[in-house]
Amino acid sequence: MKKTLTTLCMALFLSVGLQFSSVAQDGWISLYNGKNFDGWKIGANASSFTIVDGNIQVAGPRAHLFYDGPVKNHMFKNFEFKATVMTKPGANSGIFIHTAYQEDGWPSQGYEVQVNQSHTDYKRTGSLYNVVDVKETYVKDNEWYTEYIKVEGKHITIKINDKVVVDYEESDVDKRDGDMKTKFLKAGTFALQAHDPKSVVLYKDIMVRPLTE
Repeated sequence: MKKTLTTLCMALFLSVGLQFSSVAQDGWISLYNGKNFDGWKIGANASSFTIVDGNIQVAGPRAHLFYDGPVKNHMFKNFEFKATVMTKPGANSGIFIHTAYQEDGWPSQGYEVQVNQSHTDYKRTGSLYNVVDVKETYVKDNEWYTEYIKVEGKHITIKINDKVVVDYEESDVDKRDGDMKTKFLKAGTFALQAHDPKSVVLYKDIMVRPLTE
């Protein structure tokens, strides 16, 4: 009996060890716990973000939810990011990268990666907003899809359900006008956007895999 117990314990230990090893090798880290906004910071119009059935629901006036947690001290340079997203008809939202917390207004730093299948704005999901604008619609409203962003050096890759929709090398910052002058790769955090009261979007499985800097 004692020998059997020892064998079972060893098997369980090895099983758990393999699971942890797999997670470690995989490298993806969750930024959202599915329960509350621990590790996130909201400025004005905080009620635009709620948690519904474990998902972050975006619905309300303009607001931004910034990652402010311990992973990399919320300062990311080279990384892979992915989130599972669902838009409702007519919705508009965005995922900001290399940005910084601000209380109100549109984020002045970093890039916005568009979330929009059917809003009146023609710049569709996957667009690197105002830099490389995607006009094709690759997914439908009311269905979950994966939005993936990779930043390595000056290169940005964006995928929708594993399909590359943007492959961009930053080289034209000095030629930009207006507020685009401050929107370039540097380092920063992530943010989710509430665009307008009629836009309803759901986010879950928000993950990052830091890359060597």
